Amino acid sequence: MFSDLFLLGWTESRAAELPPLTVPARVSRVDRGAAEVIAADGQQHAKYGARVRRASADDPVALPCVGDWVALRELPEGRYELDAVLPRTSAFVRGGVSRDSRGGLSGDGQGQVLAANVDIVFVAEPSMHATDFADLGRIERLVALAWESGGTPVVLVTKSDLFDRGLDELLADVRTAAPGVDVHAVSSMRGDGVELARGYLEGSRTAVVLGPSGAGKSTLVNAMAGGGVMDTQQVRAADGRGRHTTVHRELIPLPGGGLVIDTPGIRRVGLYDMSEGVELVFSDIEELAAGCRFDDCGHESEPGCAVLAALENGELPERRLLSWRKLQREATWMASRTDARLRKEQRDKWKVIHKEMRRTGRNRP
Repeated sequence: MFSDLFLLGWTESRAAELPPLTVPARVSRVDRGAAEVIAADGQQHAKYGARVRRASADDPVALPCVGDWVALRELPEGRYELDAVLPRTSAFVRGGVSRDSRGGLSGDGQGQVLAANVDIVFVAEPSMHATDFADLGRIERLVALAWESGGTPVVLVTKSDLFDRGLDELLADVRTAAPGVDVHAVSSMRGDGVELARGYLEGSRTAVVLGPSGAGKSTLVNAMAGGGVMDTQQVRAADGRGRHTTVHRELIPLPGGGLVIDTPGIRRVGLYDMSEGVELVFSDIEELAAGCRFDDCGHESEPGCAVLAALENGELPERRLLSWRKLQREATWMASRTDARLRKEQRDKWKVIHKEMRRTGRNRP
């Protein structure tokens, strides 16, 4: 029954997670209130069932997303209903950060899942534009979220054919922003590095490609797939950027095995439930901090701070420390928003219980 689904990443162990009288499928695309899924009998359109709607009303993270394994229930008229989302082995979640009425940042402590059950997170950063080079701060943020997701980050410096000289120095800078992470230069137009990236997806492994609009994500997906599976547009001569064409996330099976999720360009990625991700991205600062005089050193002005000493002697770039401080503040802020939301939900729950207790107490004879 599941023979075709193994190519999509299905495993025997997942069979025990299926609710009775349901069949498995993998989400390839989501729409409002429904999803396109790939089941053993082909592509299907499935509307969300009552259980999924209830779960997502309490927490948007429970909404089906691209890459999810789900349980389908066949309805009497022959259509399918998406009955449940199976447990995720990994999830790339960004924080629910938006603009308030005064133009400032606000957040409800809830997140949005961009991709699920992903093995590899390709962080695509264009090698250069007309006036700037790779955004190291954005790379640090995306790699932190990739580590936190449970996937393995790989940084792809795209459009390397547009970089005339100094590519090795640029790659060295990127490696300082992503310690312990594989970093490769890729030119989808020339085919440089494409097979190397394709090699990360042997068998039925799944990757998601993340990065800003114009990073060449869809062009890379097409190169890996060996054909035009995603729409692309030409690079603008004025600034070297590609016009953004992908407007939805989509799971694409690749010839010969492996899957890739293409995504729209990400303008802002808020941290969500962050703990180890920032520590892994800034492992160099964590190692320096072990030499600080005080265990609770904040690396601001404390005496005996090994981090500030490394900053003064040039061992640690100032940009790196400023980026660490920024992500630490944001992670702390998002954690406080999440805690506040959970406390409110708990209070609301007890209000309902107490109201019901008062009501039933009054009705007793």
